[in-house]
Amino acid sequence: MQAAAILRPEKFQDPALTADGKARATVTLNGLETLWINTGTLCNLTCRNCYIESSPKNDALVYMTAAEVATYLDEIKEQNLGTTEIGFTGGEPFMNPDALTMIEDALQRGFKVMTLTNAMKPMLKSADKLKDIGSRYGDQLTMRVSLDHHTKDGHEAERGARNWQPALDGLSWLSENGFNIHIAGRTFIDEAESSARDGYAALFTSLSLSVDAFNPEELVLFPEMDATLDVAEITTECWGILDVHPDSIMCASSRMIVKRKGAEAPSVIACTLLPYDTEFELGRTLKDSTHDVSLNHPHCARFCVLGGAACS
Repeated sequence: MQAAAILRPEKFQDPALTADGKARATVTLNGLETLWINTGTLCNLTCRNCYIESSPKNDALVYMTAAEVATYLDEIKEQNLGTTEIGFTGGEPFMNPDALTMIEDALQRGFKVMTLTNAMKPMLKSADKLKDIGSRYGDQLTMRVSLDHHTKDGHEAERGARNWQPALDGLSWLSENGFNIHIAGRTFIDEAESSARDGYAALFTSLSLSVDAFNPEELVLFPEMDATLDVAEITTECWGILDVHPDSIMCASSRMIVKRKGAEAPSVIACTLLPYDTEFELGRTLKDSTHDVSLNHPHCARFCVLGGAACS
């Protein structure tokens, strides 16, 4: 098998121009449909290809507080931004001691809420309170559970040994308690998407989960990410060549809030995948974050434009 080409160092250097001098594509925020909150990068797992490098030791993004999140939810109303969904991601959100307070606050304000979780011990430690919230808000709350493959071996290749059954146990608990469940998986190079969806469908049936494996919103399959591998830069011409509209790219409809270790206050960034790249930091407030985003990172090309993936 031929080794994958390494990214040429001259690529993704200039926000305005690609390495061959063409105009780099940009994306305009057409409306803040989804606001993501990164609750912190600490996680109970260290996964092989974690997009955000979460682990039990990585606190580069520190815990967000409920009061800090409330400030942004207030701004949505004050600025009449029309946001409909709040997403909570990490790390593992349920390791943040304010997680349930933040989730309930967003639900009380009428937002749809999506919470990303591995459904393991941190989530189940909050089982009673989470069950209460779920019973009161129903399908307004969606739990998106990371299940990297439909087989034990595939999942544990990413997540580590002895992590398959605990994930299934958490999924079963969510299902038994009536939660709206979505699944986030990975696409594997040696497996067609149709085959992967068939495999997940069989697994969901065996677990009695009400998740449609053939609905791309209920089962999201993310491409593998490696910023060191070569990928085409996206020019303004690419929209027409690829038949992709910039409005379909997630920074056209979403932003994420992070709090960097040592920072006085949270920041707004363009993308859930690029929390450490200061080029994608857009300001302290949502009002400050409305300017266009230059697709000046390999993830912009591989994940969003060429991979067709989105987080919400």
